[in-house]
Amino acid sequence: MQYIQVQFNSVPGTEIITDILSAQLAEIGFESFVSLEGGLEAYVPASLFSADLIDELLSNFPMKAVITWRFNEMEDKNWNEEWEKNYFEPIVIDDVCCIHSSFHHLEGTFAYRILIDPKMAFGTGHHQTTGLILSEILSMNLMQRSVLDMGCGTALLAILASMKKADPITAIDIDVWAYNNALENVQLNGTDNIRLLQGGAELLGDETFDVILANINRNILLRDIPSYNAVLNKHGMIIMSGFYKEDIPSIRVKCEDEGLTFSHFAEKDQWVAVTFVK
Repeated sequence: MQYIQVQFNSVPGTEIITDILSAQLAEIGFESFVSLEGGLEAYVPASLFSADLIDELLSNFPMKAVITWRFNEMEDKNWNEEWEKNYFEPIVIDDVCCIHSSFHHLEGTFAYRILIDPKMAFGTGHHQTTGLILSEILSMNLMQRSVLDMGCGTALLAILASMKKADPITAIDIDVWAYNNALENVQLNGTDNIRLLQGGAELLGDETFDVILANINRNILLRDIPSYNAVLNKHGMIIMSGFYKEDIPSIRVKCEDEGLTFSHFAEKDQWVAVTFVK
């Protein structure tokens, strides 16, 4: 696939600004991001590249910053493979869970070893929000508990839940790229009790769950919390991430309006994972 490389330079070039920028770029088709000092490198399929959309995004950027950009047409080759080899490094969560790709050869003993070929999809475990929920899963007893993974990306969270003996598991993502990648990763790990669906909260029906994992952005969570609550079993829990500590009050108000009770939150670099109980 042909890709366009776009380099963004920001003043100031803080991590919060580049995180928000990458999240917004993902909404207009960008698939992978590499942090730079003072900015961001982002990659989008040539068929989705639009200078007008980028200019509109920057003109409405929610934080005070001066952001400039330039682009470069890249050679047509397997950039997924190149990205994996150059940017996807193995990661260890809480000394017990190792996440690596098929081209890594890691020694050591881990209670959980997850094989992920990410194909540029979000959810390799490196982002703070993914790591926070992974740690929550590792601390839980999921034996024979039903799990829903909303916005599953690579299906990393669902795969770890399966390894923790959760069953059954449903994983949903609206993006076809992520959905196809999740299918591959579920097969790689032999976690065949994970049912994968492409779509959003509209797919939720009569099936109910003991645990719901939702690593999405704040606005989607605020919109879909009632849908999640409708399929959550009594005494079940929702673990949500994808937002900052300053967003907890609005998330909490929405959850408490639905009858959910705040349990606790974990924080890393201002990102949080928040747990509510029904």
